[in-house]
Amino acid sequence: MKTIDEIKQELMTDPRNQDYTQRDIPPIFQADPQAKILIIGQAPGKKVEESLIPFHDKSGEKLMAWMGIDANTFYSKDIAIVPMDFYYPGKAKTGDKPPRKFIAQEYHASLLACMPQIQLTILIGNYAMKYYLGKEMEKNGTETVRNYQNYLPTYFPIVHPSPLNFRWQKKNPWFEEEVVPVLKDRVAHILR
Repeated sequence: MKTIDEIKQELMTDPRNQDYTQRDIPPIFQADPQAKILIIGQAPGKKVEESLIPFHDKSGEKLMAWMGIDANTFYSKDIAIVPMDFYYPGKAKTGDKPPRKFIAQEYHASLLACMPQIQLTILIGNYAMKYYLGKEMEKNGTETVRNYQNYLPTYFPIVHPSPLNFRWQKKNPWFEEEVVPVLKDRVAHILR
């Protein structure tokens, strides 16, 4: 089995990531063999690419609030952050480009194998849900999040905490009223 550092080196020497490596941008993820909670999101944004710290933006602040934890806990060995792409994929006409598929396909399994103590995987957004839930997913992301209990205790699907999702959150108040308290409880129980 490869170590987390070996996987990181492999990513940096992968020719498909050469553009990032040449600009001194390492793969942006957080992993530790002691991690108990795994967060799988989309891909780092431009701001995160600049800081090299996962979720070091408004989305991260919102996610921490939803999880009921502070930054010290979020950036501790207890929490792993393994997005669908470890690099900022660039701008598209609306929002960012989708994560490159090969990252999850070729690197996730070996990284997850390094973290045997994961008790809960939080799937953020459609890319993560489609990849990890596949045919088990409801007809769309909203319905999958609404029926989150169907995926417990392994997975907890949630909407992306991006400020760009405020319309969705306004239209779906049940998420913060009913789902977020359950997420907070699960996180607190695992970290206790």
